[in-house]
Amino acid sequence: MKYFFDFTLAIALTGCSYYIAGFLLSHGLPFWQALIIGFSVVTLGALTEAVGSPMWLIVLVPFPAGMLLLYVFLGAAVPQWLLAYGLTLAVYTAIHIPMSYFFRFHSLIPAWKLS
Repeated sequence: MKYFFDFTLAIALTGCSYYIAGFLLSHGLPFWQALIIGFSVVTLGALTEAVGSPMWLIVLVPFPAGMLLLYVFLGAAVPQWLLAYGLTLAVYTAIHIPMSYFFRFHSLIPAWKLS
């Protein structure tokens, strides 16, 4: 049950990162699309971790999915998309560092325990 809670929280926080970044830009991103991106990114990371992949691959695999979905949903030019993705990473970091500290899990991959 704890893993399910952590997984759901990771999806919500990741989706919020995409939503807030889109909101800060003039073009914006609907919340349901941000949640789809969050679900895809977190699920890919969790599945990569579950099959026993090395750490570098677990970190690398979700990035292209998030980037591609953001590009498709945003429907903006490449410079606007790159700005949106950079802002998403900044918001993600700002949200997830304290959340990971308080909840004692790496919020992109809920199974990772902080040492």
